[in-house]
Amino acid sequence: MKKDSEHSKVVKKSELNKNILQTSRRKFITRTALAAGAVTIIPRHVLGKGFTAPSDKVNLGFIGLGKQCRGLAKNFIKNDAEIIACSDVWTSKNKWFVEHVAKSHLEIKKATRKNTVTSYLNYNELLDDSKIDAVVIASPDHWHAMHVMDSLKANKDVYCEKPLSHNIKEGRNMVKAVERSGRVLQVGSMQRSWDSFRKACELVRNGYLGEIKRVEVNVGDPAKAYDLMEEAMPSEVNWNNWCGPAPLLKYNHRLAPSSNDVKFWPDWRLFEETGGGILSDWGAHMFDIVQWALGMDHTGPVKLVPPADPTAVRGLKLYYDNGIEVEHKDFGRGWGVRFFGTEGQMDISRGYFETTPASLLNTDYTSLNVKLIRSENHYSNWLDAIKNGGTPICDVETGHRSASICHLSNIAYKLNRSLNWNPEKEKFSKDAEANKLRSRKERKFSMV
Repeated sequence: MKKDSEHSKVVKKSELNKNILQTSRRKFITRTALAAGAVTIIPRHVLGKGFTAPSDKVNLGFIGLGKQCRGLAKNFIKNDAEIIACSDVWTSKNKWFVEHVAKSHLEIKKATRKNTVTSYLNYNELLDDSKIDAVVIASPDHWHAMHVMDSLKANKDVYCEKPLSHNIKEGRNMVKAVERSGRVLQVGSMQRSWDSFRKACELVRNGYLGEIKRVEVNVGDPAKAYDLMEEAMPSEVNWNNWCGPAPLLKYNHRLAPSSNDVKFWPDWRLFEETGGGILSDWGAHMFDIVQWALGMDHTGPVKLVPPADPTAVRGLKLYYDNGIEVEHKDFGRGWGVRFFGTEGQMDISRGYFETTPASLLNTDYTSLNVKLIRSENHYSNWLDAIKNGGTPICDVETGHRSASICHLSNIAYKLNRSLNWNPEKEKFSKDAEANKLRSRKERKFSMV
């Protein structure tokens, strides 16, 4: 009993000291923030459990203000983030975005914004703003790595649109940079936060289709070399800064329109200099679902076999080390994924979720042995990870691996020969030419 009594005293003393330290820490952080005039977020995991931070809003800056930002801005406003800055090399898009945020705020919050959005032509000036907690990167693919790396160096958390990278080595460098920085990075593969895609992957993981033998992925064509005709340069853009680390291309409005009100998605996605083809643009979504369903988020295929016809833009086969074959194939239902198992088949996309037998859709998902991470909102999932600590549903390693499959596929189509890939070392076996294509020589330029 005496020992128990002494133990109780020790515990009480320990708890008292802990409470004193926590109170002191909270007072110190709060006083420091107030003294500095700071309005940035102080994460709850820093202040301690159950403590409400001085600001529960995450202050965001947007880098790259193309069409994708129309929906992104609205989604982050809906999730109570505060957009306070933006940056693009187009004066017209900076102006558009500032107006778009104001209109969206009025539409969603039913109130006029108290503060306007500060716009910058040079994103480095945005990153210098200490009031910004995190950045949303929606620039063309060829800019992702530089924008991500510089944002991490500036101690910002990052939401980066998919595909995460423009080449394999860029992706691995980003993984290392996130690990060094301790910041939170979410990749915009938002299908991981869709109920239907999660359920589809859970059916596969729990063996409801039996043993998976083959998968078909229907997405668009691989990347091609830039081939658009030169047009007059608009006065609203600094074209050197738009091209950035990519080659200095001839301007064409299809590549980069001056307005976001055009009815097409800009064609920078199609070309190897600035994107990865629709194979990469949509493959980053659909191959991502294959990776998730097969439990391959931290690895990838080991062999790639292109079609016999060197001009073909479908027919590439990828093999995992467990023998599963994944084919880039048009199965006639739009962009989606088709799984073939020994006991069933499943088609999943944004427009359909069907199984054979159909009864699999009635599965009791609450009783599954393997339950995948549940996120009902891709944007709040990232914001919550910033505020409370933790890993978002599509973290940097996951996004890197899914993007890598797209890069590997483009390399295989380009070289038109079978390739052996080591996903652990991220190298091709005995193929110097293929290994050279894991990265690219960046153009030397200066932001002006």
